[in-house]
Amino acid sequence: MEGLPFGVLAALIGLAGGLVLGLAARLGDFCTLAALESALYGGDQRRLRLWGLVLATAILGTHLLAAAGLVDLGGTIYHEMVWNPWASVLGGLVFGYGMALAGNCGFGALVRFGGGDLRSMVIVVVMGIFAFIALSGPLAPLRIALFPQVEAAGPQGIAASLGIAGAAGSLLVALAVSLALGAWALLHAPIRRNRRMMAWGVAAGLAVVWCLAATSWLNHGSFGAVGIEGPSFTAPIGRTLIFLMTSTAGGITFSVGSITGVILGALAGSMIRGLFRWEACEDPRELGRQVSGAALMGVGGVVAMGCSIGQGVTGFATLAWSGPVTLAAIVVGAAVGLRQLIHGFQPE
Repeated sequence: MEGLPFGVLAALIGLAGGLVLGLAARLGDFCTLAALESALYGGDQRRLRLWGLVLATAILGTHLLAAAGLVDLGGTIYHEMVWNPWASVLGGLVFGYGMALAGNCGFGALVRFGGGDLRSMVIVVVMGIFAFIALSGPLAPLRIALFPQVEAAGPQGIAASLGIAGAAGSLLVALAVSLALGAWALLHAPIRRNRRMMAWGVAAGLAVVWCLAATSWLNHGSFGAVGIEGPSFTAPIGRTLIFLMTSTAGGITFSVGSITGVILGALAGSMIRGLFRWEACEDPRELGRQVSGAALMGVGGVVAMGCSIGQGVTGFATLAWSGPVTLAAIVVGAAVGLRQLIHGFQPE
């Protein structure tokens, strides 16, 4: 392992984390939009409560390792940059609304693509392209002007805002938040009875912890050449597309490994459950709606500096304010989009 380039090591870290997340989606029913849709319109809260278990595991695991010096929270993008509330709210709303139109978030689209859904391949490609249009393309100057990114001069995040300093204090806050989220999940009897779902929820949370800890180790070993990252599926999709087209101009990264891992994990999970089948879009109007949603997700995810997984799980795991605020905005945007699709904004 020591002889491998740092980029390859980062990709292998992402590959392992992505594999677990892809399997968790297929074998544990871990999905953002499906959780909201089933809770709001299906009377089934199991997938939504599963999020509480995923977050509780990710938050507690991340801060236990941070207290042990194995995760550098300050080196993550969620703590390195000054939090911009407007970027989290507006970017999250746009991402959530686009998620409803597309029928999946970026992570969900990768999972469905791994299960043979060719419509999701279109969503993935369009989302990755528009992410880079907003990140470094024609929309970048406008994004930077409206949502400037400023490097933080000191500690920030939920614990710092509460006036709690040090790793021990942050761990206490993490313990309180994770206990509340875990209790919210496990007080729901249907999810307690579903051991398979619970096990994969814990595995998904641990996958995030693994990525943050392993990239922290690699960041130290590479003297900062490799960034500290967790799973995220907006700009990393664009980076993976660029790598596939121009690998000789840019090396392999954590993003490439994590995207590949999710697809392979979803493929394996689909095969295990006998769910793999080729699907295509037969309605051009449906494809148009999905492409529009993918474009909105690409732009919104870059503005918010993360998606439902990137901010909603990884950012939340670091207890940065951007995590829960962006996740809440995504939920609201998705709820509005789902209502439009189902009711057309007509009074019930």
